[in-house]
Amino acid sequence: MDNNFCQDLRCCRLCPRGCGADRTQNTGNGLPHNGICGAPALPRLARAALHYWEEPCISGKAALSDQTPPAGTRGSGTVFFSCCNLGCLFCQNHAISAGGYGKTVTIERLAELFLELQAAGAYNINLVSATPYLPHVIKALQIARPRLTVPVVYNTGGYELPEALHVLAEYVDIWLTDLKFYDPALAQKLCGAPDYFDVAYAAAQEMIGHAGKPVFDQEGMLQRGVIIRHLAMPGQRADSKKLLDMLAMLPRDGFLLSLMSQYTPFYKAKQMPPFHRRISSFEYRDVVNYAEELGLTNGYMQGRSSAKEEYTPAFDLTGI
Repeated sequence: MDNNFCQDLRCCRLCPRGCGADRTQNTGNGLPHNGICGAPALPRLARAALHYWEEPCISGKAALSDQTPPAGTRGSGTVFFSCCNLGCLFCQNHAISAGGYGKTVTIERLAELFLELQAAGAYNINLVSATPYLPHVIKALQIARPRLTVPVVYNTGGYELPEALHVLAEYVDIWLTDLKFYDPALAQKLCGAPDYFDVAYAAAQEMIGHAGKPVFDQEGMLQRGVIIRHLAMPGQRADSKKLLDMLAMLPRDGFLLSLMSQYTPFYKAKQMPPFHRRISSFEYRDVVNYAEELGLTNGYMQGRSSAKEEYTPAFDLTGI
């Protein structure tokens, strides 16, 4: 691990924000306040539990109507990290991503959680928004690795540095990444990162280079590969189509596309037209049709019934 890049939390530059926050001055007591993401000096978690609402190749057969796990599925061993380097104004997890709710744990405890989730039957270990804690996650994986036999999923908003991906590549089997926006002005408005697309698209390319073609086991569960998510948003069909044009330039067999319809007005977006409403069936179908025209048919799409608040898990420190 590159000591200069990964370990000096006195001047944190783990993500493209490069804000240089002194993370050692934030112990995690109370709400975070240091730097753009506000992450403390040790990992801060909001939930560590089996999760049933990712793509079917990650969490198994999907629940259709409520949070009752479908029979015969084991779920994804999902660890939700508090604090986020993007700060999207529509984030469904805003209580932990922006509010910083959670519990600070040691690196040793984080490693134990990985193994506990594996013992509970998880198909994989799913690290959600772990970027602010990259050095801690690497150390925890090193501790757990001799006994960890399931794939590791890096679940990210896509705003990642090449150096981070290079360090993680030794430990990550599955990259579950977002491509949220194409237009710099839209990205600036919704997450304060006008360079979002350029950074996230380059990150997706690098992830494909690290993972290679998707590999599944006999149950159809992904063992290695890249899933690129795009959340279709109200009033943004043109932006989605430009983004899909760029995705069509990537190797078709190098990733799975997950086109999501689950946009629900959360957080500050509730007061921001057109983001104060859910996406219409017409808008989503138009984006799906365009993806199909481009030949982007390897992956997943959602029914609009997925746009429900009950699919957001309870951030109540379960499992921690």
